[in-house]
Amino acid sequence: MNEPLSILELILGASVVVQIVMAILVLASLASWVMIFQRGFALASIRREATQFEQSFWSGTDLREIYQELEAREEGIIGMENIFFAGFKEFNRSRQRENVDPDRVMQNVSRAMRVALSREEERLETHLPFLATVGSTSPYVGLFGTVWGIMNSFRGLATVNQASLSVVAPGISEALVATAIGLFAAIPAVIAYNRYSAQVEIIMNRFDAFTEEFSSILNRAIHDG
Repeated sequence: MNEPLSILELILGASVVVQIVMAILVLASLASWVMIFQRGFALASIRREATQFEQSFWSGTDLREIYQELEAREEGIIGMENIFFAGFKEFNRSRQRENVDPDRVMQNVSRAMRVALSREEERLETHLPFLATVGSTSPYVGLFGTVWGIMNSFRGLATVNQASLSVVAPGISEALVATAIGLFAAIPAVIAYNRYSAQVEIIMNRFDAFTEEFSSILNRAIHDG
């Protein structure tokens, strides 16, 4: 009685096309795992920095001091700090003009913060399209490898005198490995995409709320001052 083949033996014994499909899926899975960890650490860092900035912002510290601190390290500003920096920078620039219209100043400030907000959204969504692509396409890529392998198995029946399950079973088994690898690549990518998309939405809502609150503060400052 023949011993069942191991997964490695099934992969090595697969046809070239099926092996290529498996290799693509493995590479996609490895890349998605790298991006999963990278996004996880990045989003956690952005949330932590936003919390620290909010604590400083609402502590009563003079806004000019916060702006000057950020100006000293302008290249490393991200998240909520970047939105504040863009808004306050435009506020100072617009207010220095002669015969300035307060409403026009606030329009410029709002526009600057919206641009910064859009850039932050792009930064937050980095790698998410790739995870979505891996999650949605990997099962079909694996299925293609499976169909191809099964086709070769049944074509091989034409070269034998007596057809039996033992003849086609190894070929079908190695083909089904492609589907298994496709699911292995897709499931973590889908879970990570859904989780991180929800986190991005929460962070963006937090940024939106801060933008509105900061606009109100600057609006009062320019009209009262």
